[in-house]
Amino acid sequence: EEDGGPESALEKSPFQLTAADVYDISSVVGRDLLQLRAGPQLPAARARLQFRIVRVLEMLEALVSESSVAEEQLRRERGSLRRELEQLRAAARGSAPQPSLGPDQMVIDLTDPNRPRFTLQELRDVLQERNQLKAQLLVVQEELQCYKSGIISQKRDQTEELEKEASGSSAGTSKDSEEKTIIKRLFSFKHGK
Repeated sequence: EEDGGPESALEKSPFQLTAADVYDISSVVGRDLLQLRAGPQLPAARARLQFRIVRVLEMLEALVSESSVAEEQLRRERGSLRRELEQLRAAARGSAPQPSLGPDQMVIDLTDPNRPRFTLQELRDVLQERNQLKAQLLVVQEELQCYKSGIISQKRDQTEELEKEASGSSAGTSKDSEEKTIIKRLFSFKHGK
């Protein structure tokens, strides 16, 4: 018809065939069968018919093999989707309903070894305490250095006088006087008094 009549359908790729092409092929094969019965051109008609039958069989073979491959791919995909669906169903059955979380909330996996274990305020408190202890340690280390070098034993008399003055002038607690004593010792040590 468009590209040379019904015979052109035999030249197409099996994957490009339409329903009209299938009817054209059956028309051509049917016409050749009728010519075989008519008789006078028997050898030429037989050869043409054999060629066309072979071509139709090749086309059917290509279509069948392609559809088998596509069918096998679809089976595998279906199996994969079924497995995934079963996994999702199992996960949905195994998990409790998730509560709705606000913007300041988060979900923590208690089995995760790297999960947060302290609140932000607890961490701040711990850091503040650490800094205080570090400051106290530095004071004690400096005092220890003073004892080792012998400065404190020489200046003990001066320190005791300062302590008496501080305790007499302020009605502070014993903790305050200890802190003042340590500060005075450090001050006298640093300034060489």
